[in-house]
Amino acid sequence: MLLFQKRFHAGLLDGSVRLTFRRWQKPHVRPGGRYRCHPIGVLEVDQVDRVPVRSIAEDEARLAGFSSREELLLFMTDGPAGPVTAATEVWRVAFHHGGDGDRIEIALDDRLSSEDVDALARRLARLGDWALPTLKLISRRPRIAASALAKSLGRERDPFKVDVRKLKRLGLTQSFEVGYELSPRGRALLARLPRRASAPARPRRSSRRR
Repeated sequence: MLLFQKRFHAGLLDGSVRLTFRRWQKPHVRPGGRYRCHPIGVLEVDQVDRVPVRSIAEDEARLAGFSSREELLLFMTDGPAGPVTAATEVWRVAFHHGGDGDRIEIALDDRLSSEDVDALARRLARLGDWALPTLKLISRRPRIAASALAKSLGRERDPFKVDVRKLKRLGLTQSFEVGYELSPRGRALLARLPRRASAPARPRRSSRRR
């Protein structure tokens, strides 16, 4: 778990905060790891390095959510470890917001066999003619509000969101504070599906087949 004060949450969500500096004895996170950050969801770590305080630049301090390098150093000093010096070594962690944390584990598995692709294609077909166009729309327009995505398909927002959750249960999408993205599994599937044009999904009037 990566903990942040409430004042950093908005920046973590919008991506303006994507660095943190920690005075750990040893690293508590690893590159590629996904860590819960309540209440914003999951942070995915990209890189972990041990660096001296003197190497921290002004722009890195801003990427860590501070107005200046001086503010960052004061923040790091305000704790049981005591003051920092130019030679003090800290852990520099680069990360990005990785979704709402409610992602099915299989969503990370992008090693799809031909049988996997065929099975998922059949599942999408059984869901209805909205499924594949919706998957492609999310691929083209990541992190766009559900209301805007639904409108582009001529649908109401709430039924649209219900349907996207069905794609999520297949491990194909992940949710963010605003909008969605394809999961690694979803991207792999879309790359393997036959490249044929799909007409926009029609508004769904009834779940029953005629």
